[in-house]
Amino acid sequence: MDERILKYLEDVRLACDDVELFFVDYPNLFDVFANDRLMIRAVERSVEIMGEAINRILKIEPDFCLPNARAIVQTRNRVIHSYEKVENEFLWGLVKRHIPILKKDVERILLDCNRDNVADMMA
Repeated sequence: MDERILKYLEDVRLACDDVELFFVDYPNLFDVFANDRLMIRAVERSVEIMGEAINRILKIEPDFCLPNARAIVQTRNRVIHSYEKVENEFLWGLVKRHIPILKKDVERILLDCNRDNVADMMA
């Protein structure tokens, strides 16, 4: 796999980890999140990083197999270019549902790539 793609996948994984870490010891309550501008901005920035990294992957390999890749890039574009329309409920949904799934997908791809590299070295 192209080294740049591996780097961008790692950036996505790290951004997912960041979001996960933001919510350690944080109340699992939407109302708390909705009134925490710093947390909202932190999630938005992480989403921007995820979307930009995936966008760069797709420029290198347009048919890259990552579920919902284009939707993630569109989400990044929405956060950046239509920030005034991004609702806190939308971000909360990303945090609670979509980002954990993305993290698993990226970790699976990275694991598969590592297995392939080990197999290549053994051959």
